[in-house]
Amino acid sequence: MARPLLIASIAAIATTAAIGTAALGQVRHDSNAPIDFAAPHAELQDRSGRAILWGGVRLSQGNMTLTAGRVTVTYTGQITDGSPSVSRFDAAGGVTVARLDQTARAQYGVYDINKRTITMLGNVTLTQGGNRVSGGRLTMNLDTGRASMDGSGVGTTKAPDGSVIQSGGRVTGRFTVPKRD
Repeated sequence: MARPLLIASIAAIATTAAIGTAALGQVRHDSNAPIDFAAPHAELQDRSGRAILWGGVRLSQGNMTLTAGRVTVTYTGQITDGSPSVSRFDAAGGVTVARLDQTARAQYGVYDINKRTITMLGNVTLTQGGNRVSGGRLTMNLDTGRASMDGSGVGTTKAPDGSVIQSGGRVTGRFTVPKRD
């Protein structure tokens, strides 16, 4: 594969997709803004319809940033405005989505462009200032700004080989209360 094709394809994929989360804030995220990315390594797997970025990936769009150890970008063969049509981002390895003073962290994250949702899985923590909520799965709807968290996977028990024996749990957190005189 020619190097210019790889660079052009990855750039086209990154600029046609949207990473954003209105759920992390009250102001709606501009999912039409261009996406900038940086990664030490990138590989285009055109026959599989995906590009893989790894080694400390950073995606940014507007005032929102997603960082992860690895991001797999899934796209179709359809060309829209000269770029492949991106349908999904899968992030793994210390996934962080940050916007303004709000941050969500998890082991994994999935952005489904068609459904306009971001789902974060595994030891999820959502913080804003002194407020913190933790759970197993966070789902953010980019159209409505609604976020929901459940305890799936919280309190997971693992076998010595790393496989999950038991999972389940509760959503926990702390809300700060302003001091009153």
